[in-house]
Amino acid sequence: MKKAILATKVGMTQIFNEDGVLVPVTVLQAGPCVVTQVKTVENDGYSAVQVGFVDKKDKTVNKDAAGKKEVIHVHGVNKAQQGHFKKAGVTSKRYVREFKFENAEEYALGAEIKADIFAAGDKIDATAISKGKGFQGAIKRYGQHRGPMAHGSKFHRHQGSNGACSSPSRVFKGKGMPGHMGCVKVTVQNLEVVRVDAEKNLLLVKGAVPGPKKALVTIKETVKVEA
Repeated sequence: MKKAILATKVGMTQIFNEDGVLVPVTVLQAGPCVVTQVKTVENDGYSAVQVGFVDKKDKTVNKDAAGKKEVIHVHGVNKAQQGHFKKAGVTSKRYVREFKFENAEEYALGAEIKADIFAAGDKIDATAISKGKGFQGAIKRYGQHRGPMAHGSKFHRHQGSNGACSSPSRVFKGKGMPGHMGCVKVTVQNLEVVRVDAEKNLLLVKGAVPGPKKALVTIKETVKVEA
């Protein structure tokens, strides 16, 4: 892997390309990410780059109930994490991820990775946590067919037969049943970068990207290239 970055999903819009064709795009706030650690084969057993994304507040200082001494309240970032970011010379970050770059040893602590590492026409894979749908029936969850909607029918959106009668006298594991839908890790491959705004660190990606607005999205160069 040569290129990767963390981003947050802004939303969807549409633009016109050079040929005047309307293209639906997802806008991603990509970076800037900062290098918080460079892992080497000698020290860690493998080569990788650890990056941080989105500033996070370290702590707030308040007085205790008696008002005599100051008490430090740490919100979300413990002292070990604070020391880790301090060693890298960067502010505390909300998201920390690792990328196994081929040229990981060329990165330095505190170096920034911005949206301009990608260019228009690049193919990428986008990974995020999909939208949660809650508890859903088999029709919405798996696209199963419904029953007749006539007045005499008492079988509309209920699931049909789940298994045979006397043999095997049970429901096989893995049968599509009603249950929790969404809120899982999803990767969409071979998306195309339509436009890059280097000044605002924006990536415009053709089509839909998994996750709700403000979701964390991991962008990597694609692993499958279409012929």
